Amino acid sequence: MIPRGSKKNEMKKYTLLFYIVVIVILAGCSSDSTDEGNPIPPTPNVDISGNLLNVGDSANDILSNDNFDRIVVELAFATGLGPDQEAVDKFLDFLRRHTFKENIEIRTITVEPSGEPELTLDQIVELETQNRTVFNDGRTLGIYIYFADGPSANDNEDEGSVTLGAVYRNTSMVIYESTIRRLTRNSNVVTPALVEAATLTHEFGHLFGLVNLGTPAINDHEDPDAENHCNVPGCLMRAELAFGPAMMDTLEELMVNGLALPQLDPECVLDIQANGAR
Repeated sequence: MIPRGSKKNEMKKYTLLFYIVVIVILAGCSSDSTDEGNPIPPTPNVDISGNLLNVGDSANDILSNDNFDRIVVELAFATGLGPDQEAVDKFLDFLRRHTFKENIEIRTITVEPSGEPELTLDQIVELETQNRTVFNDGRTLGIYIYFADGPSANDNEDEGSVTLGAVYRNTSMVIYESTIRRLTRNSNVVTPALVEAATLTHEFGHLFGLVNLGTPAINDHEDPDAENHCNVPGCLMRAELAFGPAMMDTLEELMVNGLALPQLDPECVLDIQANGAR
């Protein structure tokens, strides 16, 4: 999922509604929000302006070693809501496969529960303001991922619309962990770790600038019905990989057939390689 609005002044957003038979694309992956109302407090001796940009603006910095040769990823979550280690390992494999970063560090911080029955993007931005400690510093690129203890306020249970993750700044992401655990509770095939891994890598694909979100497409492969998502069957950046019911169906089919998690298709790989990836 991705924020939507002015490419220069607002974070991009997209929201999709999944119906039983068909996915109806209404917008992208998140809600509009601006940094002006929720500025992150300055860290001594650290300029945080590089972490307050639009989604995709740091694609080349993430992929290449031109400006940053180290990544520190901060995983923030309330007690008991952290990601499975299997998901973190798959996420790290994804970063090492597609970026030139050899030095990647994962840091975890435990935060207070939000106490909210559902979370708007503005609330998530405010929680980042309160909790984030990792920012760009010298040759180190800082990434912040919040594992939310409540569902997205954009979800509509009556219509089967469930959001699993969203990117809302160039180095900021939310994973709706409580939603992932609820969806996988009764599955004998799909585990929370699998959904976490698929969601983390899909959303990080947007931070890579995919599709046409800071990394231009070499060949046209953007889904005309789902902005900034791929139209190639089986690609990690397909729109349905960002939403609960559709992702569960996709992962269950893959697991039953003994196949691996979805990966970036050749068109997406071609795009990011032209923007500094391996």
